[in-house]
Amino acid sequence: MDSLSSSSFISTFSPPSSLLLPRPSSSRRLLRINSAVVEERSPITNPSQNNDLPPSKPKKLYTHRTNHTAVSSPAKPRPQPQTSLATALFTTMEEVINTFIDPPSRPSVDPKHVLSDNFAPVLDELPPTECQIIHGSLPPSLNGAYIRNGPNPQFLPRGPYHLFDGDGMLHAIRIRDGKATLCSRYVKTYKYNVEKQTGTPVIPNVFSGFNGVPASMARGALTAFRVLAGQFNPINGIGLANTSLAFFCNRLFALGESDLPYAVRLTESGDIVTIGRHDFDGKLAMSMTAHPKTDPVTGETFAFRYGPVPPFLTFFRFDSTGKKRKDVPVFSMTSPSFLHDFAITSRYAIFSEIQIRMRMDSMLEGGSPVGADNGKTPRLGVIPRYAEGESEMKWFEVPGFNIIHAINAWDEDDGDTIVLIAPNIMSIEHTLERMELVHALVEKVKIDLVTGIVTRHPISARNLDFAVINPAFVGRRSRYVYAAIGDPMPKISGVVKLDVTRGDRDDCTVARRMYGPGCYGGEPFFVARDPGDPEAEEDDGYVVTYVHDEVAGESKFLVMDAKSPELEVVAAVRLPRRVPYGFHGLFVKESDLNKL
Repeated sequence: MDSLSSSSFISTFSPPSSLLLPRPSSSRRLLRINSAVVEERSPITNPSQNNDLPPSKPKKLYTHRTNHTAVSSPAKPRPQPQTSLATALFTTMEEVINTFIDPPSRPSVDPKHVLSDNFAPVLDELPPTECQIIHGSLPPSLNGAYIRNGPNPQFLPRGPYHLFDGDGMLHAIRIRDGKATLCSRYVKTYKYNVEKQTGTPVIPNVFSGFNGVPASMARGALTAFRVLAGQFNPINGIGLANTSLAFFCNRLFALGESDLPYAVRLTESGDIVTIGRHDFDGKLAMSMTAHPKTDPVTGETFAFRYGPVPPFLTFFRFDSTGKKRKDVPVFSMTSPSFLHDFAITSRYAIFSEIQIRMRMDSMLEGGSPVGADNGKTPRLGVIPRYAEGESEMKWFEVPGFNIIHAINAWDEDDGDTIVLIAPNIMSIEHTLERMELVHALVEKVKIDLVTGIVTRHPISARNLDFAVINPAFVGRRSRYVYAAIGDPMPKISGVVKLDVTRGDRDDCTVARRMYGPGCYGGEPFFVARDPGDPEAEEDDGYVVTYVHDEVAGESKFLVMDAKSPELEVVAAVRLPRRVPYGFHGLFVKESDLNKL
């Protein structure tokens, strides 16, 4: 809990126990990743409800043992006879690497640590399954689907594994006429399909597969052998599509920044179908950010890609018809930076060159090739949205300002000033290795394009990230922000509402909802009550998210009133099974689902 909280404040904003305390369920799965087994637990009664009932004895699921850790895998087709010998050989080679060359020596890549509690993957996909509404009723304006993306490894790892390395799985709650169904499906990427057919991991993990020179050389050689043996073709993509979703060009995409977008759709029953990689008529040949920005006024979508070779940053856009326009390479970014997100205004795009970059010296010391460089000065780059080249790109040094996510930005003073709202990572060196030590301070930044002066100040002292606004205000002056409270990150204990128009030295918090003891959620998302009403107030709508009770092993879908001073829960839906913690999501209204 943050230092600004008081006991009376907590009691005022804490949810009623009837909404977030666990209830018995006839079936509940909770994975425990350790050196012995993966377990399925019987229903657990909350001790606060009945201290006389001991927890049920765990039931062992099927486990497949290796020398390091137990793994539980979904049913797999038998490998083809002509590839079974190669598969066995390569699997043995990988075991040697994981055992003698690169065992998971750090907590950030140790699967027993990374995949603990509700970070553990669910065992299999879930077809559309009816949900039970346990509080209130689902508002009529929520007709559509809330879909959240996140990592869920198809095979529990035998070697190093980072939270960012799991296969993408979509969890979609389809809402229609006040009723809800939940569906959980993998994004059927090329990587997923190859490994499902082979029956074992084939493509190396990006964030955990190259720890130091010996590990990189060994896994690089093994990967080359697999390509030569025909196990996979990297031209078809190696991405996970596990980070976010976006709806633009009348298509719904699952996104991960190491590959092309994957088009998906929801059926009438609420099932999720992967259509496939989408290259926009051959115009998008390489990867794309997982955070494109769609202008709600013009219908255009702006995006970028970054990489380890020049140009380290490339900016581009899609017009309102879905046609991709030409690339704008940015060679003035002179080193490869980790550039996860950006912001747009009605005139500009804003990029952040932060202190995380590709570091070969880190590999020589046995670390990951992606790491912090504390000697680098962060910069903000501003380029006109319709620039034909990078000649109009302006860079502004902003010491100590490292952002992973951007919340919103807009123009002021007739375009001479840009205002950016974003969480600043205070200890950037912990972002990939010790996320529980990260503190993100939401700041308001003003860039004077005439004088070059950059001013900034915090608008909340809490540890906040995964923040969203009303999507109708992207790129325009907005007032309200809905952000997840880290307790610590990546666990999220509640959500706050910020009013960024408050005084520059004031805490901007105007509402808060805590999920309760042992309950953690994910990124919130704002859904307007009437998105077609141009006169509607900015906060007239709902904040939705998934919440998991770690004591009961039960997950819920919460709908909160965004205008309420307490973010009052107006509806709670018990989900038919556990939804693991994940990354980003969105709500797609029924009229847009019908376009897919």
